[in-house]
Amino acid sequence: MTTIQNKIDFAIVFTVDKANPNGDPLNGNRPRQDYDGHGEVSDVAIKRKLRNRLQDAGESILVQSDERRADGYRSIYDRVSGNEDVAPYFAKNNKAANKEELVEMFASKAWYDVRAFGQVFAFKGTDVSVGVRGPVSIHAATSISPVEITSMQITKSVNSTTNEKDPSKKTSDTMGMKHRVDFGVYLFCGSINPQLAERTGFSDEDSEKLKQAFITLFANDSSSARPDGSMEVNKVFWWEHNSKLGQFSSAKVHRSIKIKLNADDKIPNSIDDYTITVEQLEGLPVKEYDGL
Repeated sequence: MTTIQNKIDFAIVFTVDKANPNGDPLNGNRPRQDYDGHGEVSDVAIKRKLRNRLQDAGESILVQSDERRADGYRSIYDRVSGNEDVAPYFAKNNKAANKEELVEMFASKAWYDVRAFGQVFAFKGTDVSVGVRGPVSIHAATSISPVEITSMQITKSVNSTTNEKDPSKKTSDTMGMKHRVDFGVYLFCGSINPQLAERTGFSDEDSEKLKQAFITLFANDSSSARPDGSMEVNKVFWWEHNSKLGQFSSAKVHRSIKIKLNADDKIPNSIDDYTITVEQLEGLPVKEYDGL
């Protein structure tokens, strides 16, 4: 497989309907907002969903969620130690002069997410610290309009433990809070750098798999905070430049997307309340895909 030869830019529009797309643990797990009230989803959360989708598709992933492990390893270090190509270079008796380069090469070959997003390999008790820069960069997602957040108090009315004083009676109810975004249209952008792709071996086939992961981003991602159907990918925009540097900067390409609320005095509750257009940049066609 050959690595990608030309720069790629992309943008994804998705909706959140009565769900918590990315809770902030420092704020009681409320959905993230900026100072102007616009909703946010961190790039880390987006990459987690991408890793899950790619793992579902059969790709080898280094940074796996513990509850979705596809192997017997419980940590990144264990997974690295179990790889016969990568593990020897973390041994203290390995004196290879170019072992950092070898770690980058073998780790990128072994795991899709290293090949795409990069990874820092620095473990206690080893004398190797390797930073792999991945070609895929992703911005945080931000809502087009400020979002309204609804909070509700919930009650847990079951026995987590047996009542020690009187086992025939149930324990006291416990209270909690649950938060959601009522409705929001979010946008995030990113790019794929061909120079970095040459280092990690990120190929055209890999870029196609990434595109498909964007289109199905929220499949198999439901939880009590994100019920099935509450988050939906609406549009995926994909630009393939004709050179490694690209005809235009990523900032200009990403600005070509215009998402406008149809009526300023209306509280949006549907993607139909917005008009999405893309300014055509000379010599740079855009491919548009609907989410599944």
